[in-house]
Parts: sequence; structure tokens; C-alpha cells
Amino acid sequence: MWNYGMHMGGMWVWWLLILALIVGAAWVVGRAAAGGGGRNAPPAESPETILKQRYARGEIDREEYDRRLSDLRK
Repeated sequence: MWNYGMHMGGMWVWWLLILALIVGAAWVVGRAAAGGGGRNAPPAESPETILKQRYARGEIDREEYDRRLSDLRK
């Protein structure tokens, strides 16, 4: 009788371990699908930085840059 009780107790440990692995795997997959999010995500660029980059690449001229920069700072 004692061996049967230990066997059933051991089964519960295995079931809990399997459940923990499933939950852990779901958590990892969820974080990966969300883009990682959290501390490892690169900081978002400010609108002024994006505007400066567009001007540096030649996508907009000086007038457009000045106008948009003025609008951003309002």
C-alpha cells in the first residue's frame, strides 16, 4: 500500500512539471510573438530625430524641414 501512495504522489509531481513546462513555453512564444517587448526593446525615436534623418537622407528640403520642425515644437 505504501508503494502505491508514493507512486501517486510522484505522478502529481510529474503532472505539475509538465504543466509548468507548457506554461513556460507559452510565455516564451507569447513574448517572441509580441516582438520581445520589455527591457530589450530599442527605444522609440523622437519625431524630431526622424525628421532630422529624413532631411539628412534628402527626402525633404530645408523649407519642409523647418516647417515641420516648427509644427512639432508648437
